[in-house]
Amino acid sequence: MTGQRPHGIGRRGLPAAAAAWTALPWPPLPWPPLPWATRPARAAAGRVVCIGAALTECVFALGEGPHLVARDSSSRFPAAALALPDIGYMRALPPEGIASLSPDLVILSEEAGPAEAVAVLRATGLPMRTLPDGAGPGAAEAKLRGVGAALGRDAEPVARQVAADWAMLDAPLAGLRARPRVLFVLSLARGAPLVSGEGTHADAAIAAAGGVNPVRGWRGYRPLSAESAATLAPDVILMMDFALQEAGGAAAVFATPALAVTPAARAGRVVALDGGLMLGFGPRAAHGRRALAALLHPDAALPPLPERPWTAA
Repeated sequence: MTGQRPHGIGRRGLPAAAAAWTALPWPPLPWPPLPWATRPARAAAGRVVCIGAALTECVFALGEGPHLVARDSSSRFPAAALALPDIGYMRALPPEGIASLSPDLVILSEEAGPAEAVAVLRATGLPMRTLPDGAGPGAAEAKLRGVGAALGRDAEPVARQVAADWAMLDAPLAGLRARPRVLFVLSLARGAPLVSGEGTHADAAIAAAGGVNPVRGWRGYRPLSAESAATLAPDVILMMDFALQEAGGAAAVFATPALAVTPAARAGRVVALDGGLMLGFGPRAAHGRRALAALLHPDAALPPLPERPWTAA
């Protein structure tokens, strides 16, 4: 058959074929739309793996929880997320395990890793959407819109409500006279407190709740010496609730040499909050802001925020 034209219409036959096509008894325009043409486009065909606690909350807030087939170990809210298979820590991803789930879409926080594992995951050809893990005003809405775009879901109604809840706290917190110096302690596991500097979610959470992070001049997390702690002079020690429990409670925290010399130790002020609520900057961002502000400013008159479907466990 080499050299022969396959069955079909040759170039010379095209004009005649076109004339015959137009001469057929087609129904008058406009033709009814084909069924597939009127269906809303969806980026996710069904099976979704979500990596990142705030992004998982966004999926549920947008009503897409039933599409999830797995989560990372940090995704512990809402309670329905805990029923999903746990693929492990988001910074130690198992690409083969994720691929074995045959997801139609992987939604990935930019904080996920290691980079080699993410590269292997990309090489599988699975559809992936990597989203920023921002903090501060507007971060929750950006995550909702990113997840909504990935899933083909309109996120604006939820994003607007989250923004409105956040805005309810702006004026009351702006009018506060006192702004405590708040030191966020991530861990005491190695003896020296691991504390938050600039550019962290904890730094953004403290500022949003009407506090001041006394650590300036470096970004991320570093161990704190007693000399540095005395200079920083925090009024309040802030921790995640499970970290405070693991440390042995407030007495154990203030028994640490680096923290024993602080005004917070003398006043006995250590406060703790759920990490996902306080630091996630997902759909519960405004409620987390209020919860932290109430701990830092117990005498402040803060407005109650509306209960939302995505804030209920």
